[in-house]
This record gives sequence, C-alpha cells and structure tokens, in this order.
Amino acid sequence: MSTPTITSLAFLTPGNFADDDPYTGLEETLRLFEYGERLGFDGAWIRQRHLEHGVGSAAVFLTAAGQRTERIELGTAVIPIGYESPFRLAEDLALADVLSRGRLQVGFSTGMPLADLLGDLVYDGDWRSFDLSYGRIARLVDNLRGDYLGDPDTVIRSPGNVQRPRLQPHNPGLVKRIWYGGGSLRSVRWAAENRLNLLSGNIVSGEETDDFTTAQLNLLREYRHRLDDNRPAARVALGRVIVPFDSAEGATRARYRDYAASRHERTLKPQTLGAMGPKRFLFAPDVVGTAEQILEQLTTDPVLAQVSELRLELPYEFHREEYEQILHDVRHLIAPELGWRPASSALQEAGQ
Repeated sequence: MSTPTITSLAFLTPGNFADDDPYTGLEETLRLFEYGERLGFDGAWIRQRHLEHGVGSAAVFLTAAGQRTERIELGTAVIPIGYESPFRLAEDLALADVLSRGRLQVGFSTGMPLADLLGDLVYDGDWRSFDLSYGRIARLVDNLRGDYLGDPDTVIRSPGNVQRPRLQPHNPGLVKRIWYGGGSLRSVRWAAENRLNLLSGNIVSGEETDDFTTAQLNLLREYRHRLDDNRPAARVALGRVIVPFDSAEGATRARYRDYAASRHERTLKPQTLGAMGPKRFLFAPDVVGTAEQILEQLTTDPVLAQVSELRLELPYEFHREEYEQILHDVRHLIAPELGWRPASSALQEAGQ
C-alpha cells in the first residue's frame, strides 16, 4: 500500500451563526479564513446552505473573504445549481474572482435540497419541469467561457463605450477552477467528460458495494478513466472530517468524542436520505483522536493515497476557538507527516 503524499491542504467550514446575531458568526468565519492563511493553508472553503444558520450566498461571502486575505484559495462546496440562474451566478462568481485576483475555486452539485419549501419562492411557474441537473451547470460553465452574444455585428452602446456583449467581467481563468461534488459513478463520469475538477467527501453512493472505501476508490478510478487527453492535470480533492485534540482542553476533548459518537451509527450500514428516494448512501467515519491516532488511520487510508489534495471538513456548530485549535493541530502535527509543507517558506521558518 502506498503512503499518502499531500501537496495541497485546505479546510471547509460550515459558517455557523446564531439566529439573533448573524454578524458575529459570519465575522468569526472570516477571521477563521484569515487564521488559516496565516498558518499556511492552501485553501479555505465555505459551505452554501439554504434556510439554515449558514452562508446562503457563497459568492457574496467569498467576495468579503477575498478582501480579508491575500494568498489563500477561496472555495465553496457546494452550490446546489437548482436554485441558481446560470447567467446571473456566473456574473457574481466572475466579479468575486476578479476582486480576489483569481483565487476562487467553485464547487457545484445538482438538484434542489428543500425544494418543497423553496422551489416556488425561487421560480415563477412550474420549476418541476426545468432542467435542474447537469445541463444547468454546463450552461453556467459556458457563460464563464465568455463567448460573445448575438452575431458578429451585435454591439451594445453605453456612454463613452461600444462593445460586443458577453458576460462581464470576463475572466477566462475561472472556468478551469470549477469543481463538481461527485458521489456517484454517473456524476464523476459527467464531471470528467465536462473537464471539471472533482470533490469527493465523506458521503458516497453505495453502488455494487456496501463498503465506503471500495465505493470511493471506484469513483476515483472511474473519474480518471473518463478524463480525456485534454485534461490530464484535473484536480481531485478528498474531504475528511478530522478532529485532533492534542492541544484541546479536557472538556473540549469530550465534546469532540461525543460529536463523533453521535455520527458513528450512520457509518455501519447503507443509509437512505428521505427526499433522495431509495438511493443508498455510505458514510465515512470521522477521524477523531490524538495526532498519533489520526495518522495511524490516514497513512493506511487507501483513498488518501490516491490523491494529493486534502480538504479538512470542520464539524458543524463548533466555536471559532475550537476550529482554530483543530487547524493548528492539523497544520503542526498531522499534515507535515503526510508530506505537506506550508505555502510560504517564511511561514515555515517562523513556525506559525
């Protein structure tokens, strides 16, 4: 079995906030992005969540994060495409990317979670007949490519300017930084055939196996098999919930253990998720313990050995100080043992 070698380290946070004080929670998440950059992390990612105490518009949040950071990649995992206009969201993402000087990494999924509650609020007319799947993502990607609209003679006129119309600001680099959150064989095939990077996390579809590791290895194998010769350098990032408690206090350690224990039962057999119908899902166990215990698991993880990018998925409803402790311990005690080095040699020398 090969040993994992991680060259890119990122984290994904849920962006929690209190119902009666959203500003404080969102500000603390922005500070967490700043902290991650100081530690030398390569990427900081936010979840997009509707009707919850979390970020409902990743493009808006990442625009703010871009003004608070200088180097770190800014990602979102994932934007459910069913709620989005392929053109208007492309405009927002292009603008956020320009303001961050080309640091956005944008992940998508299909469908509309909570559609019965939100569908009629988002759309006029019968949205149930719309294409809310892969075709909608493909339209957004096409918009980001910035092809001119109309025929060659079509222009738009504004004070002091005449130009051919296309999505603005036009930033051709962003289209290469689009990701798909693929959890099924069908989805990873589509991602590869459409030249999107791949996000694979701790939930996958149970197809032909009840073993999570086998299923995830099958996804990576299928994705790479389907890549064409024009995209040999497509990126693959693996997400894992990793919670070290080396520098945590006793009460915090107990909280971490309780969190993992509350989620362990779902890993014991395939699960079905309500609105998702009869589809079977497999869950990876959370990786919780001392750095030594965590490294024992990670260095023998055959999936991690197949990728070079690791995305640390932070638990829901923790506090900023706890998130910072997790990032600190991963950065100092775990990631270096997996071959990772901070993005800046100056940070490494300073021991931050």
